[in-house]
Amino acid sequence: MKIGFIVNQIETEIGGYSTTLISSAAVRRDHDVYIISVGELSYLEDGKMGAIAVKAPTTKFRSLDKYIEAIQHTERVHISTDDLDVLFLRNDPCEEYGDRAWAQTAGMVFGQIAMANGVLVVNDPYSLMSSFNKMYFQHFPESIRPRTIISRDSDEIKEFYTKEKKKVVLKPLQGSGGKDVFLVDNDKNLNQIVETINRYGFVIAQEYLPAAKNGDIRVIMMNGKMLEIKGKYAAVNRVNKDDIRSNLHTGGSALQAEITDEVRKLCDIVGPKLIRDGMFLAGIDIVGDKIMELNLDSPGAINAMQNLQGVDFATAIIEALERKMMFQKHYDGKLPNAFLATLDL
Repeated sequence: MKIGFIVNQIETEIGGYSTTLISSAAVRRDHDVYIISVGELSYLEDGKMGAIAVKAPTTKFRSLDKYIEAIQHTERVHISTDDLDVLFLRNDPCEEYGDRAWAQTAGMVFGQIAMANGVLVVNDPYSLMSSFNKMYFQHFPESIRPRTIISRDSDEIKEFYTKEKKKVVLKPLQGSGGKDVFLVDNDKNLNQIVETINRYGFVIAQEYLPAAKNGDIRVIMMNGKMLEIKGKYAAVNRVNKDDIRSNLHTGGSALQAEITDEVRKLCDIVGPKLIRDGMFLAGIDIVGDKIMELNLDSPGAINAMQNLQGVDFATAIIEALERKMMFQKHYDGKLPNAFLATLDL
């Protein structure tokens, strides 16, 4: 299998990223792996997607840090969709601000070209475009979501704040990784925080869930189901005692997650839409009996899950792509991308 991984920038990738872990698992299974910075994609004269990429070395490295370091010092090569069976979109659009705003949707746009060239693209690039911001989450059943309004009108937000007994979570409509997420329980801070978030667009105002004091549970779903190996789930309880944000890179700690019937129920409810939309890999963030967020661009924390559970989730992800390629070959490339992306047989 020939597989390309699109990242924000090769130079900023690190060994601790889930993308590094997954791509190294593909190398270990003797696949041709290409790492591509989103800014080095192109549309070629013959209508194919092109890229300047690094072909991952097949050397056995002592660590993921050594592996990604070798990639960063490997000479780039020119490839096209002729050199790929699978394109894995793993760049995070929410990391691209300011001078790189052009990069936010580039992976999805060029992914659509790759898809037209017969390459399996995961997650489905057309669905990713529609889930570009957190509004996508509002299309899931109300029973699994916190009470929410989305607005740029400070009066509407203040009214919601009052209805919620003056304790809400405010965050930007577009964003990830806990960036600009605030717990507001003081009238004096409300105007300033709304003004700060408004600079980037719409404001999400969400009910505060008391269970948030225990952090959240990040669950990885694959093909619309919880990723599970021999009874062990790709999940982690992320806790940050000093911060409302539980994201690991903001100082959160990774603990064993308790997979309750409630967690299973929530994942079962979101599964059908993820399958319909071709969302091969998704990160689900659960607080209490609600889902707080979905991460569909570059769901992470898989490294921590492997360390806690002692199982190889990354290899299971690559094996799932191998099965998809087998079916695509049997059907002579005629299976629709979104269907194949979440096919689980």
